[in-house]
Amino acid sequence: MEPLTALMPGAEPWRSDGGPVGVLVVHGFTGNPQSMRPLAEALAAAGHTVSLPLLPGHGTRVEDMLPTRWADWSAAALAAHDELAGRCESVVVAGLSMGGTLTLWLATQRPDVRGIVLVNPLADGTAPGVSQLVTQLRALGEPLVPGIGSDIALEGSVESAYPMTPVEPLLSLHAALADLRLGEVRCPVLLLTSPQDHVVEPASSDLVASAVSGPVERVSLDRSFHVATLDHDAALIEQKTVEFVARVTG
Repeated sequence: MEPLTALMPGAEPWRSDGGPVGVLVVHGFTGNPQSMRPLAEALAAAGHTVSLPLLPGHGTRVEDMLPTRWADWSAAALAAHDELAGRCESVVVAGLSMGGTLTLWLATQRPDVRGIVLVNPLADGTAPGVSQLVTQLRALGEPLVPGIGSDIALEGSVESAYPMTPVEPLLSLHAALADLRLGEVRCPVLLLTSPQDHVVEPASSDLVASAVSGPVERVSLDRSFHVATLDHDAALIEQKTVEFVARVTG
């Protein structure tokens, strides 16, 4: 039996047992729990039970991600939700980037989710930049391309993400966007968007705001890039999320 690949710094899954409200926190594509750890710890400090899982193929080496697909990540997110729901009276889900995609999907699979928090979520597969990227990647025929991690304005802040992007997993994620049933998201939504995002176009957040059926509160992260949870607006995200969780579960 081969030894397990060593985890990247801060990539370990994290949990905290607190009160009856559970919050599932989901990281993004090629990232790991390190990018969401400060938000998870802020929620735990507010007294909540928090689960921050490590998605399949993430947090070790990019080669481990090559065989994984949307079905693997969504199954892991669903299992993490159900485990948390089994221990808590109510559940809120929060996600960054692809974690936001998974959060939206979870809200359609588990309608009893009290609310969702989305930080620069990927939801719009028809955006010109996304469509062009997918076309170029298919034409290249390469298994790996340069990475998308650590898009952060704050000097000295670094995301622990893969230095390369696995193409087939990315195409799998893009294909899953077509099956997102945003109109079936009926719970309250806290939508936090960076106007200067070099990974996910802000138009993706606009699509979410216009398509979901539940009430939407929008917050602009004017000083941050894509990984806003590690950027200048991290404290604002934490404050708004803690307030939102209290409101939707109160």
